[in-house]
Amino acid sequence: MTETLSSIVPRRALDVLLARLRDEPVVVLEGPRTVGKTQLMHTAAAQLGVEVFDLDDPAARDAVRADPGLFASAEERPVCFDEYQRAAGVLSAIKAELNHELRPGRFLLAGSARHDAVPELADALTGRYHTVRVYPLSQGEISGVRENFVGAFLADSAAVTAGAGSSQTTRAEYIDRVVAGGFPIALSRTPPARNRWFDDMIRASLERDLRELAKLRQAALLPNLLERLAAQTAQVLNVSRAARETSPRSPIDEKTAESWLRLLEAVFLVDRLPAWGTTLRARAISSPKIHVVDSGVAARLLRLTPQKLAKLNPTSLTEFGHLLETFAVWELRKQLSWIDGVAGIGHWRTSDGDEADLVIELDDGDVVAFEISAGSSVPGAKFSGLKQLRASLGDSFRGGAVLYLGRRSYSYDDRLHALPLDRLWAS
Repeated sequence: MTETLSSIVPRRALDVLLARLRDEPVVVLEGPRTVGKTQLMHTAAAQLGVEVFDLDDPAARDAVRADPGLFASAEERPVCFDEYQRAAGVLSAIKAELNHELRPGRFLLAGSARHDAVPELADALTGRYHTVRVYPLSQGEISGVRENFVGAFLADSAAVTAGAGSSQTTRAEYIDRVVAGGFPIALSRTPPARNRWFDDMIRASLERDLRELAKLRQAALLPNLLERLAAQTAQVLNVSRAARETSPRSPIDEKTAESWLRLLEAVFLVDRLPAWGTTLRARAISSPKIHVVDSGVAARLLRLTPQKLAKLNPTSLTEFGHLLETFAVWELRKQLSWIDGVAGIGHWRTSDGDEADLVIELDDGDVVAFEISAGSSVPGAKFSGLKQLRASLGDSFRGGAVLYLGRRSYSYDDRLHALPLDRLWAS
């Protein structure tokens, strides 16, 4: 994938957003900076025939700060505030409006920090708002394909495998997709300009967004900690190791590193994937995995280029395997964000080394699971974790798949399949 993105991409999250506005009084869009929340809000507002108050604009911010109640009581619905946290009094004014009239579709808000990192939001609107997470572009959105792999796999994993066909995607093309990631602005640039954009976005998130959330001592060490965490992407999180490696001569303590990690999660630079099914087997571990928010961001933090990742030495193969897992897990999670009926997600791993990189539990208790492989073939040992899950769950196990970089789609065993990774975004 060497071409750059040349136009605005229709977002699958738009359908989710409009549906939630039909049910919820307040909908909050959240996600990393420059991920497309503003464009999504303006698209929704245009369809609904309403205006957006952009509080990043100084004039709009000053006007709303001067009289937040005036704007919150506007007759058109929903009232849309972009970067709502930049104008003091907005949330109190919204609360006052909801106390008078609590019905669906009153307000649409967007911000660049997790809702649970903005105490004022929880305090003012407890039980009255619903969050819609906006992720970087999916590979289907980038390619102009309305993908539905996860929904179809949940319905009938064997049918998906039988109809998947073979893949023509090369390893080099996979590497290009992984390194490019899914941020719209980054994808519109050439690789050198994309790297500069990643650097600027990371710096702005650390210097601007975190400054608004917390006053930090030793803040100059935050970029080092982020890089150490990026080196653990798609691995079981080890906070103490990251703390030691952040400043070897004067290590930060683990408690500080944990508090900084929560802040990095709050501005959507990293994300913890919890351990799932720890009661299934005594040897299941309870530690989360960590994933950088986007494989392109992770590659830039680690200074990994397509040329480096294409090398067939042990270090490059390991680094690509971790980046590929982060890439694939996020692609699956993006599709999950468009689907109702999901009770929870996580990873599953035992002390014996059996694992599933992503486990999806549905509201009815059924489970599907995926293992990610950077190989061009799938040895039987790769199905070990999925077999263990199937044995433990019985009929509740709907299906599992190893997603790999080979060409063939095939069923390996009862409810266990091997599929080329690009089937995720096939039409």
